[in-house]
Amino acid sequence: MIILASLAAIGVLCWLLFTLAVFALPAFVGVSAGAWAHGTGAGALGAILVGVATAAATFTIIQLLITFARPIWLKLVVAIVFVAPAAIAGFHATHGIVKHIMPSDAWQIAFSVIGALAVGVTAFVRVAGMVAANGPTGRDLARA
Repeated sequence: MIILASLAAIGVLCWLLFTLAVFALPAFVGVSAGAWAHGTGAGALGAILVGVATAAATFTIIQLLITFARPIWLKLVVAIVFVAPAAIAGFHATHGIVKHIMPSDAWQIAFSVIGALAVGVTAFVRVAGMVAANGPTGRDLARA
């Protein structure tokens, strides 16, 4: 029974990782800003407010850049900046799981890299979906 519960917990955590991988960069920026605010004496509530506001601002700015940037290279750079922390989070999450299963360091790294690639590709597909969903459709646009 415990083994099945452990497998279910790992499955839920993997699903959560894939679902929330797109938000790794705003979460990192928000936590960093909140830690900075707490370190400068803002208190717990002030740190939480600063962290949430900074994370929301980061997500909004990147969303606007992806949506309204014209050159494709700029969209690609923004997508890579958005996806890189997700891939790093995928590496560490996978490594945290496989280090309890595999004794070989080489195999741990190999599977961790595979996990990073899987999470990175998933995050890139989701970011590309945000571009497709939020981008102009071409209908009723004035032509220059």
